[in-house]
Amino acid sequence: MLQESLFDDRSTSTPLADRMRPLTLDDYAGQEHLVGEGRVLRLMIERDELQSMIFWGPPGVGKTTLARIIANSTHSRFVNFSAVTSGIKEIKAVMSEAENNRALGVRTILFVDEIHRFNKAQQDAFLPYVEKGSIVMIGATTENPSFEINSALLSRCKVFVLNALSTEDLVKLQKRALSDERGFPGREIEAEDSALEKIAVYADGDARVALNTLEMCVLSADQDGHSLINDDVLTQVLSGRSLLYDKNGEEHYNIISALHKSMRNSDADAAVYWLARMLEAGEDPLYVARRVVRFASEDIGMADSRALGIAIDAYQACHYIGMPECTVHLTHAVVFCALAPKSNSLYTAYTKAAQDARNTINEPVPLQIRNAPTRLMEELGYGKDYQYAHDFEGHITPMDCLPPSLAGTHYYEPSEQGVEKRVKEHKEAIEAWKKAHRNKQ
Repeated sequence: MLQESLFDDRSTSTPLADRMRPLTLDDYAGQEHLVGEGRVLRLMIERDELQSMIFWGPPGVGKTTLARIIANSTHSRFVNFSAVTSGIKEIKAVMSEAENNRALGVRTILFVDEIHRFNKAQQDAFLPYVEKGSIVMIGATTENPSFEINSALLSRCKVFVLNALSTEDLVKLQKRALSDERGFPGREIEAEDSALEKIAVYADGDARVALNTLEMCVLSADQDGHSLINDDVLTQVLSGRSLLYDKNGEEHYNIISALHKSMRNSDADAAVYWLARMLEAGEDPLYVARRVVRFASEDIGMADSRALGIAIDAYQACHYIGMPECTVHLTHAVVFCALAPKSNSLYTAYTKAAQDARNTINEPVPLQIRNAPTRLMEELGYGKDYQYAHDFEGHITPMDCLPPSLAGTHYYEPSEQGVEKRVKEHKEAIEAWKKAHRNKQ
């Protein structure tokens, strides 16, 4: 088996995450949906029946490790190729050599790390060789392939989605590193289970972060070849970053509550502080963004409808570029929401309507606003007396749209905050007009 790869450097001078890369699927952590017994990717690797494919997933979940396992399993020539350091010239050189080897009956597997970094022209350079079968290309990306990889190239590849590793997976990886001779040979290490779990939580699904954090703890706590890993060591290693912030625990809800209430109270400085507390502790920015989107309508609403658009834009920015770049976008949304005029009229309106909806669940839809697509429905009175608003002056009619038992009920009651003051005046004018014209009927 011929390989041209940097995967084989296993010296103890390399980071722990690199030293502990599994060599076989049996040692591989996570991704059971792909490499569990009988799963398609495992079968492809074991049978050496590979096709061009894309590994898509967040950092540290095993994309490069899977490529390494393939490198150790295949009877093909394996070439490691980085999108960061390679251009068209390098691509053509590798492709030419692959063609020559193909003529000799030797297949080439090309692993392209960070394939999303290649531009269109560079990606197009792979296409004819993938089509002809000169190479089997395996690309790794943290970005959505639908957006970052040319459709022609993508259509010729099987996409495998890799998920973030669970806390349990990351704890197991750390324990293996502590017991494996590749991990810390010659050292005596004690690690509290709670410390390993906190490292796993901090790593947020990223094996590389978990193992390299563990290595820093071991080195920092070393006393003549003995290390004790506990909360004190973690705090020192991570410069005081909050390791007690459990994204599924009480502190998680305390801090998101603090953010929400700071924005509600128009305290932009406090809101930015609580935002930073969450993000610096490893919170998922998309979770925070979703909460800000909710806040934009729950606590601002019609007082300044721009808030919802800004919050959604911030969510999209977080999804598109991720941490740490998206922190400024979330700050933008949080500050805007904190300083915007406040109104909970939409929240109150839905709460009141929901209660009535539950209590009148069997209330029929008024005949005049039912659709009548068949003659039978017309004969039963569906749509009778319906008034098409666009046929009337001002595009408004006095027709009732609520069930008779709820006629005259008001759910949305605008405040006088911000733009909503004008909305209130407009709504009151509509209601007065309808009342006057109903009296004339």
